[in-house]
Amino acid sequence: MKNKNLTSTEEQQPQKLMKFMPLIVAIFMGNFLSLLNSNTINIALPVFQKEFASDLSIVQWTLTGFMLALGTFAPTAGYFGERFTYKRLYIFALLGMTVASVLCALSWNAPMLIAFRIVQGAFCGIIVPASMTMIFQIIPRHQQSVAMSIWIAASIVAPAIGPTYAGWLIQHESWKWLFWTNVPLGLLTIVVAFFFIPYYRLKVPKGFDLWGLLTVIAASSLLLITMSQGSGWGWGSVSTLLCLGGGLSALVLFLWREMSIESPLLQLKVFLNRRFTSTVILLCIVMINFFSGMLLVPVFLQNVQGHSPLDTGMILLPSTLAMAIMSLIVGRLYKVVGPMPLLLVGVLLMAAGNLPLAWLQIDSSSAYTLLWMTVRSLGLALVLMPATTAGMEEISREYTGYASSIQNWLRNVFVSFGVALFTTLLSSRTADHAARLMEGDVGSHLTQLSTTMGINDLNFFSTIIVVLALPFVFAIRSKRKKERGTDSALSNPVH
Repeated sequence: MKNKNLTSTEEQQPQKLMKFMPLIVAIFMGNFLSLLNSNTINIALPVFQKEFASDLSIVQWTLTGFMLALGTFAPTAGYFGERFTYKRLYIFALLGMTVASVLCALSWNAPMLIAFRIVQGAFCGIIVPASMTMIFQIIPRHQQSVAMSIWIAASIVAPAIGPTYAGWLIQHESWKWLFWTNVPLGLLTIVVAFFFIPYYRLKVPKGFDLWGLLTVIAASSLLLITMSQGSGWGWGSVSTLLCLGGGLSALVLFLWREMSIESPLLQLKVFLNRRFTSTVILLCIVMINFFSGMLLVPVFLQNVQGHSPLDTGMILLPSTLAMAIMSLIVGRLYKVVGPMPLLLVGVLLMAAGNLPLAWLQIDSSSAYTLLWMTVRSLGLALVLMPATTAGMEEISREYTGYASSIQNWLRNVFVSFGVALFTTLLSSRTADHAARLMEGDVGSHLTQLSTTMGINDLNFFSTIIVVLALPFVFAIRSKRKKERGTDSALSNPVH
């Protein structure tokens, strides 16, 4: 009888999952659109340089500013989701992202575009943790791994099509269409979310931690400015030391406040779970590696080898498609082998794919670049879903909103720091190599050669960074036997 009942339950699971598919689709669409806006801009940076007659150090803020806002406003999702319900917050963030896209498309100079990209990033920063939280609060526990696989697919599919999609738009239309196309997609997602995401509430928070928000914004902004401007100002200059000191002081104040008040912006007690803490650190490291590659490789292909944006997108497309396909396989493997084997192989593949990119030559073939980008992308696919799920699945339901906010906040802030730091280091390393090469006879290839050497330096540095993730892989043990309840948040709806 026991086996019969088990079989019956297993047969019902696909049917139960189908019940939640409209909800999962609504969540997938928002997450996909948010991440698409993160990944289409990388390939457009050289275009922005020409369009606005600006240096890379300026236009990279269209990416860095977006990622900073994405991470800075992620902590607010937990409070506002509980205060106004996650459905309302999700729809509001989608609407804000759509309006900001219109303003980006209407920008006529670099500062204006950067400002509206920051606004766009703030709303996208709410979309991602809100969508993740709804999965862990609404979907029954035994179906969450499948739902998370679909949610993670948005994180894979967006980078997969983003560069090619952006390259085609830039070559055949205009960079402005990178933002105009968000309007119909955003409105469609709002409609789907309105009809298929249920209205529910677990609890109402007692108050909003305004000082917590202000201190985390100050800390993130000042530390990012230090990373991006330190090389130009001089690492020992007064400006750099003031920004660094101010950022660290604001960070200490933020942490002190969050641990000392009754209703903090972030419930830092989730870090008492070692598995969650390990996965957050692991995700921060691998995402720095991933986004550094997404910055450096397009610069190499376009500025050194002279490929068009569309050609660059086509060269990168197979690697990201391979990553998307692998993510579908990883979802099934996770249930069989657990997170640790997948994470270990994934990190090793990322390192193995990244190191050969430190040996680029001006005439390196596209096949060479594609091969090692594919290896690195397959590694990321093996890390992203297992790390995200392994950390979140041990957090109790009432804290999933805060855990999701913390995970996305740290991941995106560290990506912002990484992009800013790598951009600064690329400029300084390229200048150093150019100064040494001028003493020899390199002819008209000075700029190409010095840029390639600078990119190689940073790819080697990026390889070292990803290797540092290995200790945190080994810190992740098998899932504890103690389970959270399998009921969903809909058991306590608000009518």
